[in-house]
Amino acid sequence: MIAYLNGAYLPPEKACISPLDRGFLFGDGVYEVIPSYDGKLFLLDAHLERLGRSLAAIRLPDPMPDGGWAEMLERLLQENPGADRSVYLQVTRGAAPRDHAFPGQASATVFAMVSPIAPQGSAVAGAGVGTITVPDLRWGRCDIKSVALLANVLARQQAAECAAVEAILLRDGLLTEGAASNVFVVTDGVVRTTPLGPAILPGITRAFLLEVLRAGGRDCREEPVPEADLRAADEIWLTSSTKEVLPVTRLDGQPVGDGRPGPVWREALDRYRQARYRSMHVSGKEATHD
Repeated sequence: MIAYLNGAYLPPEKACISPLDRGFLFGDGVYEVIPSYDGKLFLLDAHLERLGRSLAAIRLPDPMPDGGWAEMLERLLQENPGADRSVYLQVTRGAAPRDHAFPGQASATVFAMVSPIAPQGSAVAGAGVGTITVPDLRWGRCDIKSVALLANVLARQQAAECAAVEAILLRDGLLTEGAASNVFVVTDGVVRTTPLGPAILPGITRAFLLEVLRAGGRDCREEPVPEADLRAADEIWLTSSTKEVLPVTRLDGQPVGDGRPGPVWREALDRYRQARYRSMHVSGKEATHD
């Protein structure tokens, strides 16, 4: 594997940063995860737009304006040929003497690497996945894709210890999202998900899925989801750039609906993949959604 660090393409074991880097000391940075299929980045513009919002929110100037991100990411994919990949990129405020306030002068640290995307597999379609619920103990700006993920790590570890794939987060009696995913619930054919705001990450897959389902006539609502509605849902899904759309069939050890992936999930995954295929083959290049 070849990674990228501050202008250099090199093996990740040779990529070194200063111990004074503010991402290491403070979690002072942001990140993105961008899927790639058959060597083509999917929804790149939407991901870079979100990266720009995260950078602006933490008052960190964009270190790669004017097309620099796309050029770097395309080169990185060429250095790591293969089928389905995810690209992780991270930007920190860089190395400086340790002080909580912003340094007077510091150059951003930019790192990126590529990993395989594991296929969903027939077992998921047949049995779905298990999740648990945990209190949402994160900070108040979850709309920023920050590298400071300790609360998410602890929630995900709690899920792993319960043989679950994800922790679904609850705050003040309402669903927020997963530790590393957005969450959808289906009741009587109506698809619902938590509205955008500081409490959740504006997921790129979330937005794309809502768009394609609405285009197909499905009733989709962005509104608060009480915990009772989550537990009584006919279907629950998880979405992310690498998960696509996962069916949840067990919540805290109890079956969701009839305990099997539901028909609306099958429709959603089919529409999502058809729309992804079309968007990736428009004029032979990656296309974005509005």
